[in-house]
Amino acid sequence: MTTFVHSEQFRIPLAIRPPSARTVSSWMLTHPDVLPDEDRLRMKIAVAHCPELEALAGHIRSFGQMLTRREGHLTQEWIAAVRADDLPGLHSFANGLERDLAAVVAGLSTPWNSGVVEGHVNRIKMLKRQMFGRAGFHLLRKRVLLA
Repeated sequence: MTTFVHSEQFRIPLAIRPPSARTVSSWMLTHPDVLPDEDRLRMKIAVAHCPELEALAGHIRSFGQMLTRREGHLTQEWIAAVRADDLPGLHSFANGLERDLAAVVAGLSTPWNSGVVEGHVNRIKMLKRQMFGRAGFHLLRKRVLLA
């Protein structure tokens, strides 16, 4: 729907506001199959107007595939492809991956994760926050062991 500004002689269409960076990044980080058709179309329009966004979207998609398919052995190739493009934000991400490459490759390759342990740590921290300033260590210990 186009909105018009009325003047005495002309009807001038208002410019459609481009999407925010937050909106575009949420489109890029959402799996294309889950993205609604309207957002998918708006994403294509945004990418068509900015070649850097097209390269960024491609790198994000390929990294997402590495995550979901457990293809950690492709990490070095992905980093080399990122370095070939002029995307400083991804360069700093690639630098972070290279700092501990062995752990990144293992994390992207193996089916194991620390989700259960992190869940218990989160539960214990929540109990600690609930009990802060109300009771001593002994009651906190009982709640952690019995909960």
